[in-house]
Amino acid sequence: MRAKALAMALAPVLGLAVACGGGGGDDGGTTTKGGGEDGSPKVTITPANGDGKARPDQGVTVTAAGGTLGAVSVKLKGTDVPGALSADKTKWRSKWTLRPGGSYQVSATATSSKGKSTTATSAFRTTRATAATRVNNIVPSQNETVGTGMPVFVQFNKAVPEKAKAAIERSIEISSTTPTEGSWRWLAPGESFNGLPSVVFRPKRPWKPHQKVSLTVHYAGLKIGDDVFGDRDVTRTFRIGDSHTININAQTHRAVVKKNGQTIRTWGVSLGSGGDIQKDGVDHLLTTSGVHLTMDRSRIERMRPPGKKKGDPGWYDEKVPWATRISNSGEYVHQNMDDPSCLGRRNCSHGCVRSPGDDAKWFFHWSYRGDLVTITGTKRSLAWWNGWGYWQLPFTKWTKGGAIGKTVTTTAVR
Repeated sequence: MRAKALAMALAPVLGLAVACGGGGGDDGGTTTKGGGEDGSPKVTITPANGDGKARPDQGVTVTAAGGTLGAVSVKLKGTDVPGALSADKTKWRSKWTLRPGGSYQVSATATSSKGKSTTATSAFRTTRATAATRVNNIVPSQNETVGTGMPVFVQFNKAVPEKAKAAIERSIEISSTTPTEGSWRWLAPGESFNGLPSVVFRPKRPWKPHQKVSLTVHYAGLKIGDDVFGDRDVTRTFRIGDSHTININAQTHRAVVKKNGQTIRTWGVSLGSGGDIQKDGVDHLLTTSGVHLTMDRSRIERMRPPGKKKGDPGWYDEKVPWATRISNSGEYVHQNMDDPSCLGRRNCSHGCVRSPGDDAKWFFHWSYRGDLVTITGTKRSLAWWNGWGYWQLPFTKWTKGGAIGKTVTTTAVR
């Protein structure tokens, strides 16, 4: 059946891009110690000690001349700031950008070949936030168990400037129990399932079941625009559950459900009857063939045809139980409320997958978000941007939609 597209309820605001006042374009200066006639090494720290308007996107840099760096400590509220030392041990650089309005303490020691040492310190503050745009949400939810087809969404409340997209992709650290190859793609508002600008991670192949996935968007201090920076880092952890797949054939009128590769349930179904070709040339009563994903669920879903009003030919207004959404064009797996003789024999629906009540209820409770639902045997294909139809797009084309345009492999989960 058809239904109006529903936007997923968003979690509270997770991160901000902020306009920072007073930062200007300089580097905030440096603090230097050592390098005198006594042969001690020179240590330079950027930003300088006492700087109250350091730019968060420049991070922290420590260099040594006439010696090599040993201990380097950078802290924010007592928490270590990660960084990396160069191969020759003469330069240390923070791994990520800094938090706006944050107070940092730096201590670094360098030693010369003759054993002379120099320790330099710096205490500085990054410029504060004055305005904000938001990272609205990350999907899946925190600690949610999802299916093996689940994409990962980072969503923004406003369009992201093209010049900032590559930096945002690089700032996202994704890890999993099993190393997984995938790539990011940016969605335009018309391609997003809820209309929000999004960058989406999709694995090249379905996730391996029974593993943990963690995501950190190192958003703090990330440069989004002219003097606009990310406010804070955003994290999310979720789990991949059992492998759930459902194959639905419009010609045999059967649904076959597998768990971890083993068939556990089958039932007779009735798919879209066809016969309602509208101005866009699409038969809106045909179920779409292709790889769908389970999205949201509704105990009772009200369904009405798109583009029609009461009194028009083909109008209906129905409330159906146990509705599991599989696209944004109103397709659900739900309990049959019409002629029961259609189930397993004929395609009689308005486009949904009508199922016996017990089976629809079971699937409603059993499925995760992100389970793979493959429908075959109809003359209408699922568009890749319809709901979560991302598996419809070849992976090479999916990857080209990213700002970097390359695949990434998840790191080991911590």
